[in-house]
Amino acid sequence: MTASGLVRSLRTVASDIADGFFEITHNGFALVGLAVVFATITLVARADLRQTGEEHLMTWLQARKVAVLGMEAEPSAIERATAANPGDLPRQQAAVAFWLSKKYRVAPEPLSALVVEAYEIGKRTRLDPTLILAIMAIESGFNPFAQSPVGAQGLMQVMTGIHSDKYENFGGKLAAFDPVTNLRVGVKVLQESIARAGSLEGGLKYYVGAANLEDDGGYTGKVLAEHARLQQVAQGRAVPLMQAQPLPIPVNAPAEKPASTEKVAALSAAS
Repeated sequence: MTASGLVRSLRTVASDIADGFFEITHNGFALVGLAVVFATITLVARADLRQTGEEHLMTWLQARKVAVLGMEAEPSAIERATAANPGDLPRQQAAVAFWLSKKYRVAPEPLSALVVEAYEIGKRTRLDPTLILAIMAIESGFNPFAQSPVGAQGLMQVMTGIHSDKYENFGGKLAAFDPVTNLRVGVKVLQESIARAGSLEGGLKYYVGAANLEDDGGYTGKVLAEHARLQQVAQGRAVPLMQAQPLPIPVNAPAEKPASTEKVAALSAAS
């Protein structure tokens, strides 16, 4: 066989191989396409199979995330977070949130959520939102898990045992440690205290459980001073960050009962 004949033979073989490979590949893709079409038709017609398939797929994806991250993924966890972007707040509220964040060394995001809630509930109750925030600052320093020796709990340091009825609409007493719930219940207690006393100053004494005593351990003065500073911050003024004062021990005695001497003594000692 001549060289030219050998070349032609090799070309023929290569051409046959290429044609065969194309045919096999073409048929293979056709089969895959048909399988996909039939699978799609089956899943559309059988909702139960589709649901089962989706569940298996989600389970597999979840398992892969756990393997990669080393912990269970929970994208919905953000829904439980009491936080907001301070950049989304109106200028006045953002200024208050940032000032409180710096003074009490608390992240601005959770403080922003509390500021928004304070302004909303303040509008509904006709209470100055900066007063509500001042009470939270003096009561707990914005620690939602704070508890005093006499049983006051949460941001507003409400006496959970005494005001347990106010938590019923929120699922029970454990809601005292939900920041927003504690804020709302604390504002309700504050409203009742002011109504009982007939004045803000008297209401604060009722709130702290010192209504029938001359000395409230300086509590009212601390709240009003912080309130005044927050009002200035809200008005856009530059207010220096004064060191936070030691927190008193609020007792939130019910309005119809006078504060006990022991409670006020504990309040004075803490102040």
